[in-house]
Formats: sequence, structure tokens, C-alpha cells
Amino acid sequence: MAETFINLYNNTIKEIHESYESWFRQNNNMEPEELLNEEKNSEENKKESPLVSLEKDLKFFNESIREVAVEIMVEGLSSYPIFIAHQHELNLGEVILDRQDLNTEWSIHASTLEEFVEKGIIKEILKERFIQSYKNPHDFMCVFVVVPEGANFIYYPYVK
Repeated sequence: MAETFINLYNNTIKEIHESYESWFRQNNNMEPEELLNEEKNSEENKKESPLVSLEKDLKFFNESIREVAVEIMVEGLSSYPIFIAHQHELNLGEVILDRQDLNTEWSIHASTLEEFVEKGIIKEILKERFIQSYKNPHDFMCVFVVVPEGANFIYYPYVK
């Protein structure tokens, strides 16, 4: 049973990733690999994982992100807020934390499950599976992380 769920989850993530890449190419003037503007396999550009700096930014903006999530739910916009973390220009959601304005590594946009379905990032047939795997939005922020290798969902706990 657990193996079936894991396979189902992995297939869902793969389909979401493929949908995202298709949407990204149609709506942006660059390839996903260009997002960080780094050369692959370059010894000079070897840095720590960008996810280390993402965690730092998520911790720092924890309360602001939580407030936006609560507002999205209270206003009735969605029961499923999604935050998009990226390091380049992206036409998805609404900017809530701009990395250039705030001198941080990551920009954060606010969006919803409904927008992800509308834009084809999450296929309609996968919507219910996404909802079933969605963690409590009062305890975790759902973050769609966009990096040169692709994009994926993570759930990051709010600091209490």
C-alpha cells in the first residue's frame, strides 16, 4: 500500500513538473535552466545549494508569508495557498517579497491551487491528488520552488 502511494505521488510530481515546464516555456522568454544564469558544471560557479539560502529567506519572512496565507483563506480566495520561490523573473502569482527590493536571495509570489490549475501547471485530473497531499496551511507553507533543474513543491513549517 505504501509503495503504491509513493509511486502515485512520484508520478503526480513528475506530471506537475512536466506541466510546469510546458507552461514556463510558453510564458517566459527563457529556458528553465537559465533561471539562475549559472553555467553548468563550472568549477568557478560551484556554490552552496540554493536551497540553503531559500531556507534562510523562508525563516526570515516566515510571519509575513503566514499572514498572506491566512488572508488568502479568510478572504475566501482559496483554501490552498501556494507560494512560489524563485531567483529570476516569473509570471505566476502576485509578488509579495521581491528579492531586489529586500536584498535577499529569493523572491516570493503568492498564488493558489486554482491559479495553478487554471494555468495548467497542475492538471485538472491531478487536482484531487494534490489536495489529498496538501498539508495543513496553518502549520506549513506550500512552496513551489523553481530552480534551474526544474521545480517542485515543498512544505516548510511555520516557526511558532
